[in-house]
Amino acid sequence: MDSFHNLKSLCKRYRSELFEKFLLLGQGHPGSVFSIIEIIVTLFYKNHIKFDKEKQKFIDKIIISKGHATSVLYPVLRDFGVIKESDWQNWGTSKSNLRIFGNISITGIDATTGSLGHGLGIGCGMAYLYKKQNLNKKVFVIISEGELYEGSTWEALLFASHHKLRNLYIIIDENSLIILGKTSDCLKLDSISKKIEDFGFTIKECDGHNIDQVDIALNLKSDTSKVIVAKTIKGKGFSIMENRPEWHYWNSITKEQIEICRKDIS
Repeated sequence: MDSFHNLKSLCKRYRSELFEKFLLLGQGHPGSVFSIIEIIVTLFYKNHIKFDKEKQKFIDKIIISKGHATSVLYPVLRDFGVIKESDWQNWGTSKSNLRIFGNISITGIDATTGSLGHGLGIGCGMAYLYKKQNLNKKVFVIISEGELYEGSTWEALLFASHHKLRNLYIIIDENSLIILGKTSDCLKLDSISKKIEDFGFTIKECDGHNIDQVDIALNLKSDTSKVIVAKTIKGKGFSIMENRPEWHYWNSITKEQIEICRKDIS
């Protein structure tokens, strides 16, 4: 499953499966989930996150700090055999542990997130511990632009810089939108890379929907934390959702719109 064609097909399948789940459940955060599908597929299927097949557990850690998008991990965890197929099938009922927001009661979820700005601090703590214990373990944290409005995120960046956490990878999902609208209208962040470079991190910008570019960015070698600024499209793959802030949440959807969405990813 490592060829470019196969991974593109896998991204399409995951979008389709998650769309059908959100449709069935009548809830979810599709805009934020669909913007990071390629990033997630690259992390897991290009072996950036190591997996112990014997113990059926991941060696490295991933934290979706924008917790409303944690469900992007569920089909991956299912396909690796970490969560049961029955949990996936029964998602949304009392027979399943899966919820819209991730939490540590779900196997494979390493942090309970949802309140923005917490995930990077948790990731820094994990990375610091692994460094002190000389463990060969990486920590990947995916944050949203909205979390750059949180002071705790900048405090965590200071911590990572001071302790030279070279095992920490920070992926910023830059789709230029938050729930309230365009970041350029709400509170300008440009340029994110310039604002962060003085921390001394290794920074790489890439197209967050280009698997090869994401892979190259994640392969950067340095003695500092790595920051990948991934340019993405909110709601990627669905014409009715792309670049539409209202699709941060699930919306009422007509039969015609459902068919449009299914055609978009067919």
